[in-house]
Amino acid sequence: MGRAFVSVEGIARRFPSTHGGPPQTVFENVWFGIEEGEFVCLIGHSGCGKTTILNILAGLDRASEGAVVVAGREIDGPSLDRAVIFQSHALLPWLTAEENIAFAVRSRHPGWARAQVAEECRRWIDLVGLSAAAGKKPAQLSGGMKQRVGIARALSVRPKILLMDEPFSALDALTRGMLQDEVNRIVAETKLTAFMITHDVDEAILLADRILLMTNGPNAKIAEVVVNTLPRPRTRHDVHHLPGYAELRNHILDFLVDRSQRLAETMPSGWDPRRIPEVRPAVPA
Repeated sequence: MGRAFVSVEGIARRFPSTHGGPPQTVFENVWFGIEEGEFVCLIGHSGCGKTTILNILAGLDRASEGAVVVAGREIDGPSLDRAVIFQSHALLPWLTAEENIAFAVRSRHPGWARAQVAEECRRWIDLVGLSAAAGKKPAQLSGGMKQRVGIARALSVRPKILLMDEPFSALDALTRGMLQDEVNRIVAETKLTAFMITHDVDEAILLADRILLMTNGPNAKIAEVVVNTLPRPRTRHDVHHLPGYAELRNHILDFLVDRSQRLAETMPSGWDPRRIPEVRPAVPA
């Protein structure tokens, strides 16, 4: 059986002890794959290393063990093929919305003329619905608008993989819901491969094709892969009406409330990190 488009192969992250003892292991033996065009979410309690895993995929951090292979090549640092949307917008405050996007476009196309860059910027500004705010600086934008600029900037480098670290967690519920639908639509239209970290179970159910469940840290592991069988397209207005929604949500919540800590302490006999069980919560007849 061949590798997935993104293949995470036995990665671990350990940090030196501050008291001269053995290294502190955040997670270990993490194996999973992401197929091209798939949307995968990772859920787990704070401290299990979710953001560290995303940073390793982005090339912003290095695993203590193991490797990440993308399209058959092991990654060894950041790449424009892997764009990141952070929890905070991370915009350059002295540049306008359009100039922030232009900064990314020029990094992908350093030889383009100014008119080509401007045309490409307008395409992405229009896509996220910010045409009227193109000339405003971040201080003049709402939190949701800043995140829209961040999304447009990430997409403007035309990456193969979109990595998202709880990009909507700091927003109010209405804005968060609107941007969830926006990302859902954009990823579907552009056929991007997407990986998102979230604490929000409903967000994962709305967006993901598969949901990875991590045990508690330290020494965290991926214990289960939940296949989201709810039909697409899904929107935040209708997802909770779909048959099987309650069973899927309850299964994930049961893991987070009960099984994540128990499995962290004692993994089942014969557990193989390369063959994580895939679960499809039963859909009522």
